[in-house]
Amino acid sequence: MATERRSFQLVVFGASGFTGQFVTEEVAREQVAPERSSRLPWAVAGRSREKLLRVLEQAALKLGRPTLSSEVGIIICDITNPASLDEMAKQTTVVLNCVGPYRFYGEPVVKACVENGTSCVDICGEPEFLELMYWKYHEKAAAKGVYIIGSSGFDSIPADLGVIYTRNKMNGTLTAVESYLTIHSGPEGLCIHDGTWKSAVYGFASQSGLRKLRNSANLKPVPFIGPKLKKRWPISYCRELSTYSIPFVGADASVVKRTQRYLHEVLEESPVQYAAYVAVGGITSVIKLMFAGLFFLFFVKLGIGRQLLIKFPWLFSFGYFSKQGPTQKQIDGSSFTMTFFGQGYSQGLSTDKNKPNVRICTQVKGPEAGYVTTPIAMVQAAVTLLSEASDLPKGGGVFTPGAAFSRTKLIDRLNQRGIEFSVISSSEV
Repeated sequence: MATERRSFQLVVFGASGFTGQFVTEEVAREQVAPERSSRLPWAVAGRSREKLLRVLEQAALKLGRPTLSSEVGIIICDITNPASLDEMAKQTTVVLNCVGPYRFYGEPVVKACVENGTSCVDICGEPEFLELMYWKYHEKAAAKGVYIIGSSGFDSIPADLGVIYTRNKMNGTLTAVESYLTIHSGPEGLCIHDGTWKSAVYGFASQSGLRKLRNSANLKPVPFIGPKLKKRWPISYCRELSTYSIPFVGADASVVKRTQRYLHEVLEESPVQYAAYVAVGGITSVIKLMFAGLFFLFFVKLGIGRQLLIKFPWLFSFGYFSKQGPTQKQIDGSSFTMTFFGQGYSQGLSTDKNKPNVRICTQVKGPEAGYVTTPIAMVQAAVTLLSEASDLPKGGGVFTPGAAFSRTKLIDRLNQRGIEFSVISSSEV
């Protein structure tokens, strides 16, 4: 990473956006964390000085830090102006990129960071963008010695590091993991800002682009140990959690599989098979989701359908997504649990002809996923980049969180900030 003295260690790009304002608050908290020996020099960046100042004033009020605005730098730059992105990148060691959808706005930031010797962390949950950035920029980033780390929010740090945590806690060789995400809401219900909805709409519409990208990459399958992990039906029942589940269609499976490829091919570690599911409750919820899913898939394939989905997110998502985003009460009342069921072999047992004989169950629990967990995960990923350079992959490049941080103390940092990793049970069968 950048060795010359730069004005800032962190810059939050897109700080006045909906998610960016929460990331800004989280950096302000980290700036005065008790374990920090010196203040963190940082800045916010975006198109409007007025809006950036407003975000800093709101954060100052919320955190009881009246002098915050005067402690934070302000950088004016625009995603459509490459020279302004270069100027931003030159002033900092790490950029926290909060400007999405990343398929439209992500690459100029990655390009500016790589060319100017700056590391970058994003919170993208779009597999096509994440995988494309690897193929286009991995070698260039490695040559510059910088780290481009995607999916460092709720997508996909709990899943990616959750699998690594499960592997580390297994007394033997972990061979396969299934994760089940449960979202908990309070009396005010759930709501997500429509930026996430837009990313989902464009992602589903471009599934053929992702297939083409993967076909052109022509990667060898990662080998697996023990029996092959079977895919569950589109609707299946999880007895352990007493709930129906559906496959999780976010970035988690893509990210975890890329991490496992890296750990196997580069670090020569035993790869883990992975599948991701979402707990949806009882049969009534399943029927509602089926209708909503079919409705969504029909509209997303048509140009005019996509326009309607994007224009009226609240209507087409049955109230779960809105242009206003969640209220503070909704955020305060929400949380998540991700439960991991792993299987493998005890130490010394041959994996060739024997069945897996060890089971393990772990959990990652945390506060509201999109606007509390995501900022914590993103900021701690950036702090780990800054403070644990010797434990990062040698030389830089484009990495998943698991590939970048598998040997760091990021899980400990997250535990200290309310994203809790724990073992529920472990037994030999």
